[in-house]
Amino acid sequence: MAEENNEKETKKPLDKKVVIGILIIIAVFAGIFVHNSMKYQSTDDAYVETTTVQVAPRVSGQIIEVHIDDNQRVKKGDLVAVIDPADYEIKLEQAQAKYEKALFEQKNAVVARKAANSEISAAKADLDRYTNLYKGGAVSKQMLDAAQTRYDNALARQMAAEQAVMSNGKNIKVADAEIKELKASRDQAKLNLSYTKIYAPQDGTVSSRKVEEGMYVNVGSPLFTIVPDDVWIVANFKENQLRHMKAGQIVEIKIDTYPDKKFKGKIDSIQRSSGAKSSMFPPENAVGSFVKIVQRIPVKIVFDEPIDKNIYNIVPGMSVVPKVKVK
Repeated sequence: MAEENNEKETKKPLDKKVVIGILIIIAVFAGIFVHNSMKYQSTDDAYVETTTVQVAPRVSGQIIEVHIDDNQRVKKGDLVAVIDPADYEIKLEQAQAKYEKALFEQKNAVVARKAANSEISAAKADLDRYTNLYKGGAVSKQMLDAAQTRYDNALARQMAAEQAVMSNGKNIKVADAEIKELKASRDQAKLNLSYTKIYAPQDGTVSSRKVEEGMYVNVGSPLFTIVPDDVWIVANFKENQLRHMKAGQIVEIKIDTYPDKKFKGKIDSIQRSSGAKSSMFPPENAVGSFVKIVQRIPVKIVFDEPIDKNIYNIVPGMSVVPKVKVK
């Protein structure tokens, strides 16, 4: 009997005051949760983002110099690699020689044309004078024919002066259009030679380096990627979280790598379409098996404070939990 009484005492219900206290605590935490959910919006579907630049050659050839290493910092304009320039130097010399030859031939043609024009003027004056004299019986028909022949020969020389004779024997007109074409070819050869030196297009850190000395590269083949220092947050909020969200609102940013640090930020912009709609294969809802799914809208968040890069290494792809103050 004593044992039964002891069991009943141990199973005695909790005191009413304890129960009320527990309920109050639960109510307080529930109130705080509801208050925060109305005042703040958060998501764990967020990450650090940036715009990387892939560096690729504009001409093909063999790499003879490499001036970068993995994860090295570079500045815009730094020489990072060199392609063997020998072939492009020869092509530039050839283009320059053709351009100079065409200029020389054009100058000779201009001089010859001026001389021919002067000869025509003199031959025409003689022909007109002999024609009048022949009509008056002062000269013979033979003298008139000789004047006509001189005039015809001057015309022929003028036509010949309008043309330049190439080494292959073809007669072509040395015109400004051809000079411009040869100049453009010369300038392109000069550009191609300059492209054998590859420079960093912007400040950043070298990533995904594939270039090595001695390898042959083609136009457009990726050599490495530059990751800039400027980063931001892309947070994919549910569509029902955006009701009171707008650009300029304060954001508390927590990065998984630095859980004890809260970064300051603000909303920069909200994308005008859902992530699914912006994908390569957007969903087609006009089907009989449609199932409603809450969509997520990408929100761009920028840091609102300077980041000490010596302490915090924030790189693209890091997981983030942003907390937006919407009220």
